[in-house]
Amino acid sequence: MFLNIFFASISSDLMETASSVGKTFGFSTWAFIAQMLSFSIVCAVLYKYAYGPILKVLEERRQRIELTYREAAEIKVQVADAERRAGDIVSQASSGAHKIVEEAKNSAMEFHEKQMQIAKQEAADLIEKARDAMRREHEQMLLELKVEVARLVVETTAKVIGRVLTPQDQERLIQEANRELAA
Repeated sequence: MFLNIFFASISSDLMETASSVGKTFGFSTWAFIAQMLSFSIVCAVLYKYAYGPILKVLEERRQRIELTYREAAEIKVQVADAERRAGDIVSQASSGAHKIVEEAKNSAMEFHEKQMQIAKQEAADLIEKARDAMRREHEQMLLELKVEVARLVVETTAKVIGRVLTPQDQERLIQEANRELAA
C-alpha cells in the first residue's frame, strides 16, 4: 500500500515535470501525431518503392548464385560418380588375371578422360555460347547507340540552325557522327 502511494506521488511529479517541459519547448500533441503519421507514410513509401525493389534484385542475384553453386555441385557429383565407377571397374578387375586387371585400368582411365573431355568440351561450348550472346548483344547496343546519336545530331543541328534539313544534309551529318563515333 505504501509503495502504491509512493509511486502515485512520483508519477504525478513526473507528469507535472513532463507537462512543464512540453510547454517550455512548445510541444503540441496534434503536431506530434501529425509528424508521426507523416513519418510512417514516408517509411511505407520508401519500403514499397525503394527497399522492396532492392530486396527483389538482391534475391534474384542470390538465386542466380545459388543456381551456379548447384550446377557446380552437380558437376562435382558427376565427376565423383565417374571416378567411383572407374574405381569399381578397377576393383572388380583386380580379382581376375593380371591381363584383365591391366585392361580394366586402361579402360577406366580412358573412360575418365573421355568424361573429363566431354565435360570440358561442354563447359567450353557453354562459355563460347555465352560470349557469342554477349558479343551480339554488344553489337546490337552499339548499332542502337549509333542510330540514336545520329538522330540526336540531326535534331540538334536542325534546332540550332533553325531550319528543316534536307535528306542530303541529314545523311551527311549522320555519316560525320558515325565517323566520329568510330574514331
